[in-house]
Amino acid sequence: MPERRARPARPPKKHSWRRQPPAGAPAVAEPAPPTADDGKSAPGDVPAGNGRAGSIVQSALYRDGRHIASPGSLAETFRQLRETPEGMAWIGLQRPSESELLSLAGEFDLHELAVEDALEAHQRPKLERYGETLFVVLRAARYLDAPEEVDFGELHVFVGRDFVITVRHGAAPDLSAVRRRMEEDPDLLALGPEAVLYAILDAVVDGYAPVVAGVQNDIDEIETEVFRGDPEVSRRIYELSREMVEFQRATRPLVGMLHALMAGFAKYGTDEELQRYLRDVADHVTHISERVDGFRQALTDILTVNATLVTQQQNAEMRALAEAGFEQNEEIKKISSWAAILFAPTLVGTIYGMNFDNMPELKWAVGYPFAILLMAAVCVSLYFIFKRRHWL
Repeated sequence: MPERRARPARPPKKHSWRRQPPAGAPAVAEPAPPTADDGKSAPGDVPAGNGRAGSIVQSALYRDGRHIASPGSLAETFRQLRETPEGMAWIGLQRPSESELLSLAGEFDLHELAVEDALEAHQRPKLERYGETLFVVLRAARYLDAPEEVDFGELHVFVGRDFVITVRHGAAPDLSAVRRRMEEDPDLLALGPEAVLYAILDAVVDGYAPVVAGVQNDIDEIETEVFRGDPEVSRRIYELSREMVEFQRATRPLVGMLHALMAGFAKYGTDEELQRYLRDVADHVTHISERVDGFRQALTDILTVNATLVTQQQNAEMRALAEAGFEQNEEIKKISSWAAILFAPTLVGTIYGMNFDNMPELKWAVGYPFAILLMAAVCVSLYFIFKRRHWL
């Protein structure tokens, strides 16, 4: 690591990206630059540590891979870092305020575009270099067992010559485990900020493994539900497909980012052992990215199969309805045929049963047998007609 030079205090920096107050509104004073700690509070004097007030999760100083101090505020961190040759500051924040980020930007000369990204969040994974500062955006993920869904977090990392700043937006990833791991391995931590960046990348990528396992289990359950005919499975496929799109957006850019880091090994003099570690992370990312691509394709295929099965089921139901309608029509034909056959003698009997004096054939000797024969002839004729038309 090159010899660290003391940084002189900088004048306050005006950031053009900051939102301007509306016309007529009172002006908001710019935060003053950090000054040496004289026992009084200074700009950036935000409590640091685990669980204390403010958005500072942890602030620590390291030298030669050893933890040497845990300053209680940003101002104290800045002062001690200036006084520590070959020292490195590792500052962790969660959803920081604008004043906190401006304090860090003034002290470490962070580019205003990177600061704006870290403040606003909702960025795509990317790696950008601003002078001696590397700015990395990562999308962490974790699998929630109870709702069976994937929760995504966002992490911004500033890596400089003697500092690492992490800005978290979301619950994932848990960087306390990363810090413990690095503090338990002083040889790795002694490699400097790039080693911390490696550990963070490794933690984010390792966090993808439980997500992959959970998604694989979900896909297996979905396949069972599809062939079981569960009516809710289409919605579950759609929701999981949307999560896989987000997962792809989180993992796919990492492949290019790590290759860009590896391309700069020679130029920036990256330690050989650290190069091996980063190559291992790149291999894991490639494997995860391929698995996620496979999941998305599998969900597309399952959705197609489910649509086919639903169509087949609908066709079977329509066919059953058509067959039931056909059978019903056949029964109606039979009933109508017998009703017509029985209607003929009823009509004849009704006509000749009327009590009128002047009716034809009323005094006819063969009138009764003729009426019977007429009824029989009509009934038989109708029977054969309906039989020929397959109504009976």
